[in-house]
Amino acid sequence: MTDRLRKAWTELVQPLLRRPKRLQVGALCYTQKGAEKKVLLVTSRDTGRWIIPKGWPIKGKDAAGAALQEAWEEAGVKKGRVTGASLGSYAYDKELDSGLPVPVETLVFPIEVRKLADEFPESDERRRKWVSPEKAANMVREPELKELLLQL
Repeated sequence: MTDRLRKAWTELVQPLLRRPKRLQVGALCYTQKGAEKKVLLVTSRDTGRWIIPKGWPIKGKDAAGAALQEAWEEAGVKKGRVTGASLGSYAYDKELDSGLPVPVETLVFPIEVRKLADEFPESDERRRKWVSPEKAANMVREPELKELLLQL
């Protein structure tokens, strides 16, 4: 019986526990006046915690373009531009509608904000706030995202 249990563990249970991370894209939205940078955080819809705009890849857009789209939908970035390659990534567990958590790796792109809209697709569901990168790092939960904010 031990061999059967070992086989079940290695062939069935372990692969379920080691599910690959799903990919999201994130927008680290910022503005700069002189040497002073500010970053834009938004609240999540479910818990109200502070996050950066992020979402699933969008068919027909590259990762940076999808991040820019998320910046519009979640933060109202009406005029913005991606200013470089991915700054890095951070990991977190996302709870799906089914209640099951899935591991997610979020690629983060820098987006310089030129204009914000008052009305945007998720304006009734989120709050947004401009803060220094240091303050933003203290407001988010994910350690790797904290580091990306401090590197900005």
